[in-house]
Amino acid sequence: MMSSKYNEGVRLVRVSRDHHGQRLDNFLAAQLKGVPRSAVYRMIRTGQVRINGGRAKAATRLAEGDEVRIPPARIRGDRSVTVSDQVREQLRNAIVHEDADLLVIDKPAGMAVHAGSGLPWGLIDALRQDRGDEFLELAHRLDRETSGCLVLARSGPALTHLSAGFREGRVSKFYLCLMTGRLPQAVLEVDAPLARRADFGGGRVEVDDAGKPSITRFRLLRQFDDCCYAEAELLTGRTHQIRAHARHIGMPLAGDRRYADRQSLKLWKGRGLNRIFLHAHRLVLDAPDGRDLEFDAPLPEILRRVLDTLEAGGPG
Repeated sequence: MMSSKYNEGVRLVRVSRDHHGQRLDNFLAAQLKGVPRSAVYRMIRTGQVRINGGRAKAATRLAEGDEVRIPPARIRGDRSVTVSDQVREQLRNAIVHEDADLLVIDKPAGMAVHAGSGLPWGLIDALRQDRGDEFLELAHRLDRETSGCLVLARSGPALTHLSAGFREGRVSKFYLCLMTGRLPQAVLEVDAPLARRADFGGGRVEVDDAGKPSITRFRLLRQFDDCCYAEAELLTGRTHQIRAHARHIGMPLAGDRRYADRQSLKLWKGRGLNRIFLHAHRLVLDAPDGRDLEFDAPLPEILRRVLDTLEAGGPG
């Protein structure tokens, strides 16, 4: 049976140097262990959480010295989750790079980066459980369905530097994708603002003149009869940007359950694809110590098999 209790009363927490630049929602998730992430977002949305006396949004970046008001919250007594040894070993084997400042991991498809929306744990929780008390924070995010390079900070100063790099467009991000249809030219830049559709169950973004500026550059790598293999470069970093832009130009990504239609999903399932064909294969960034770093994650085997079948002139 589920048991529950309340944490202590209202707390005023001063943001330390290690958490400078961290998103408010991630800061609260760490402060309110055992509280469902949906409850954390509700507290922010209803104004129960305050920064220096004022309301804030989930994506607000904290600064050293900020005072955060944290209200009492109900803690589920059964929220203690143990991540399996198999998953922890899988993530150890997926490490692309590690140094004193950052950790780069080849995130598996189907694994969320954090708990929430009915998920008891995410990649960050599994890594923290595996590494004990080590400082680890997400510098950016990948969709649950997307695989590939994911960067985590290993210190507060590194988090500040890396988060700012992603936020300010100083990180070059390249994805491999399979698009339905034919690209009209070798390089196609889609410059179309995106906004979230609140009326769509599960959340979706679409092109909207009132949305945030969003630019994706698609480069054709291989054209097939009814689809094309391409590299997508993110020139901005919006939620679902590649997926929404691909759909906008009438070329939804293969296997995309959120943006492609049922007929397309059925077609790709028949070709052996049971996930979205989207992989974050390359990142270029400047490290906190001033080095220029580049990381690559190979195309997952399941995606490689689909591509090999197409190149061999198989179905489709």
